[in-house]
Amino acid sequence: MTQPTPQANAGPVFVTLGPAGTNHELVTNDYLAFRGLGAASVLLVDDFEDALAMMVDGRADFMVQVAVHPDCSKVVASAHFNHGIHIIDTFISPSKALGILTRSDVEQPKTLAIQAATTGYTNIDAWEELVHVSSIMRIAEGLLDGQYDSGLTTLELASEHPGRFRVDVEIGTVDDPWLVFGKRSVCNGELVAWPASPGAQQFST
Repeated sequence: MTQPTPQANAGPVFVTLGPAGTNHELVTNDYLAFRGLGAASVLLVDDFEDALAMMVDGRADFMVQVAVHPDCSKVVASAHFNHGIHIIDTFISPSKALGILTRSDVEQPKTLAIQAATTGYTNIDAWEELVHVSSIMRIAEGLLDGQYDSGLTTLELASEHPGRFRVDVEIGTVDDPWLVFGKRSVCNGELVAWPASPGAQQFST
């Protein structure tokens, strides 16, 4: 799934993981705002290999991926060795507030939809069957369609659909590391870091 390609005279195009409403979309837009890239646009895809292909053929200029995504190491290798695409920036951002939501019409849930990167966020032993789904927003869609009893997804789903779900586990936000990919290396064989970062300030305390 991709959104329409912007006009050629528009700002830089960033591609990240969809569907609409994912942490990837939210955080990418927050990053663009932080960098002052008001003219930039965001395309959403279902697979990062598709995103890399879009960078190669010119449909996208940059890509954003959370470093805890289960495919991250594979994507970094593919970007570097197959496409000549590099990591050019990193940052830390909180996720949306997460939790395990259960359909209100299910008294004793058995199936839990979960995205692989979130399996360690809370104890999930109470569910008999795990259903692995590509993103937390796909989990939300599946819960709305009645495909699963429960799902680890955004807490906002419960407030957006009053009465349809109960919150069995409230997890909250997670501070995740993020990667930005570009077409020109910034490393030049040397370490690239922010000397006065908030983390570095803790080393002297």
